[in-house]
Formats: sequence, structure tokens, C-alpha cells
Amino acid sequence: MILSIYLQTVPTSLYLLNKGRCCVLAIVTVDFDGTLYQGNSFKAMFQIGKERFTTKQWATVAAGLVKASAGGLLKGKNKFRHDFFRAFAKTFKGKTTEELDLFFQELVNFGKAEVHQNLVLKIREHQDKGDTVIVLSGALQPFLKAFIKDLQLDVHVLSTELLFNREGLCTGEIGQIVNGDIKVKKLQEWMLQQHISVNSTKEIWAYADSASDIPLLHYVSNPILVNPKEDMVKIAEQNQWSIFAS
Repeated sequence: MILSIYLQTVPTSLYLLNKGRCCVLAIVTVDFDGTLYQGNSFKAMFQIGKERFTTKQWATVAAGLVKASAGGLLKGKNKFRHDFFRAFAKTFKGKTTEELDLFFQELVNFGKAEVHQNLVLKIREHQDKGDTVIVLSGALQPFLKAFIKDLQLDVHVLSTELLFNREGLCTGEIGQIVNGDIKVKKLQEWMLQQHISVNSTKEIWAYADSASDIPLLHYVSNPILVNPKEDMVKIAEQNQWSIFAS
């Protein structure tokens, strides 16, 4: 009876009942930029912005680029990306969910040709086995959800959130950028919410491609680099990580 009540608090797809025992099926995390999406969401956003943004919005982006460039010189590439990301998000201030949906659908239409179709097939293979798939990325959540809807994938999404006020309008601010160690933290928080411990799950997979994913790749039991660049191939060899190349 206790087991029955406990199972009702979490998605049933996460569990396998076998001879009276309960074990969590595999959890599979998939990165977006450079992995599921072989393009770059920053470049895609910039391209669509060129067609849609007003002079005022471009002034906001330009100011962010100046700040990002200064921060990047001092603190590196990730600092530049994060500052630019925040500046770009400010252009969404005052937008409704419906207006943002239109913008992000344009992004999907622009970038869908660069989806890693072989990885989509691999995701479906995992799901056929009963595994739970999570797209775990620093990309904006509305963009990821629009992309996943277009791909007709039934997956969870853990990513950078756009913030909204009580009236349902975007504030132009974003939540914590899901990158590096934060990916591990977000995954752990999600597992805790689902009442899953590392010891209770059968295995955890990660499909990723870049140096910022190294903390996650070390954390999981099945790290897989997707079409890695030369520097990441060396790291994969040093750690005996698998490579998914296509």
C-alpha cells in the first residue's frame, strides 16, 4: 500500500516494477546548442532580430554587446555569452506570451534544418526502452519548448527561464543561466522533486558537446560526446567517454 501511494506522486514512466521491487529507469539528458541543434541559438536569435527589431531594441542589444565584450576580455568566452544573452533578453520586455511564441516559432523555422536527426532517432530509441529524456540546456526555455514541439518529442525541459510579471508580460530578465555546474544542480533538483536518488536510478546518460558540459559529463554514469571538436575528443579519450559521431 505504501509503495502504491508513493508511485502516485511521480510520473509512472520513471518506474519499472519487477518481482515486487521498484527501480527507476534510466534518465537521459540531452544538450541543445551544438548537440541536438547543430547550429547556434545565439546566431539564430541575432538573425531573426535583424529582421524584426526596432531601433530601440537594437540599441539595447548594442549596449549589451559593449558590456559583454568588456566582460569577455576579462573573464572569457562564457562571460561574453552570458552578458550578451541577458542583453538580448531585455528586448523582450513588455512582450506577451503570444508575441514571444511567434518570435520563437520563427527561430524554429530558421534553424530546423540544423537539427541532429540521428540524435532525434537515438532519443526515440531511449524512450522506446522506457527511459526519461530531459533536454538540459542554457538556451531560453520558450525557444526549446517551441523546437521540441516542432520535433514532436515528449521530453522534459530544464533550461534558462524568461521571467514574467503578474500581468503576464515579460520583464526582460532571465533566471539563472543553466550552464556548467548549474546543469548538474538543476538535474539534481529535478531528481529530488521526482523523489529519485542517484542510487535508485538504473543509470544517467548525458549527450553533450562542449567544455561547459564537463561537470555534467563527470557526474553521469554514461557520458557521450556528440560530434566533438578536437579539444573535446582529447578529453573524451582521457576520460574514456563514448563519442556519438554522425
